[in-house]
Amino acid sequence: MTLSGTARKLAGFGLALVVAFAAAYGVGQAVGPVAAEPEPAAAEHEGMGEQAGGEHGDEHGAVAAPKGLQVSADGVTLDVLSGGQRAGVRGDFAFRILDDHGAPVTRFAPTHDELMHLIVARRDLSGFRHVHPTMAADGTWRVPLTFAAAGDYRVFADFLPAGREEATTLGADVAVTGVYRPTPLPAPARTATVDGYRVTLSGTLTPGTTSRVTLTVDRGGEPVTDLQPYLAAYGHLIALRQGDLAYLHVHPDGEPGDGTTRPGPSITFYAEVPSGGTYRLYLDFKHGDVVRTAEFTAVAGPHEER
Repeated sequence: MTLSGTARKLAGFGLALVVAFAAAYGVGQAVGPVAAEPEPAAAEHEGMGEQAGGEHGDEHGAVAAPKGLQVSADGVTLDVLSGGQRAGVRGDFAFRILDDHGAPVTRFAPTHDELMHLIVARRDLSGFRHVHPTMAADGTWRVPLTFAAAGDYRVFADFLPAGREEATTLGADVAVTGVYRPTPLPAPARTATVDGYRVTLSGTLTPGTTSRVTLTVDRGGEPVTDLQPYLAAYGHLIALRQGDLAYLHVHPDGEPGDGTTRPGPSITFYAEVPSGGTYRLYLDFKHGDVVRTAEFTAVAGPHEER
């Protein structure tokens, strides 16, 4: 597939306006209600036919595998250099992207204003971070990072090597020493609060259909209508599936400056989720020059009586 202009830009961050989470990978999946009715199929939404990483399903509806489950893919490997991470200790987290000959990759194209996006989450889906490392001349990426609590973490490197049309997302496990106290996954909920902001989730995640999901931001009961662009969008929605931590990142319908997209209070996403399971959703949004993250638990799949 060849992308250009805005389409290439949206593909670059391992995402697109429609993101497909493929077939039933993994462990720890659960089923239960999410909400509302399913939306029409992806083909009915203009410009909504792309999957995660800019890949398309075939004419029979086949979809690409979830991103972030592999340490090597597309001829490149995520090489984590930092070891002996300790809980609560700030330090540089370092890694490289190696080519299929083991040499560091040093040429990247920007996606959503950055050359590299690093997503971090503990395996119990707590401790979420979205940061942007910087690269040295030798291809080593570094970013100051504090792992707040002990446990096993998953790091996701999301990037576009120069000369390629599609982004790659690679994942690796990182152990953080200390006393491990697992955090129970919060129950599914329609609202989340962060720093005095309330974010309300509406819509559904229904496997095998294109789902319209809208997140609405208010503060003190007043709608926030002046969201600021952050990485070329009014919001970024990341989902990690419980168990295998399969990864998707969806950007909203429309973009700042397109003449039609309003800066809040609502941000609408379209996502195709062919497999059921429990997901943790993380919405990054910017207001008052501060980026905040609202977190939700959602369950994709038909309701099952327990």
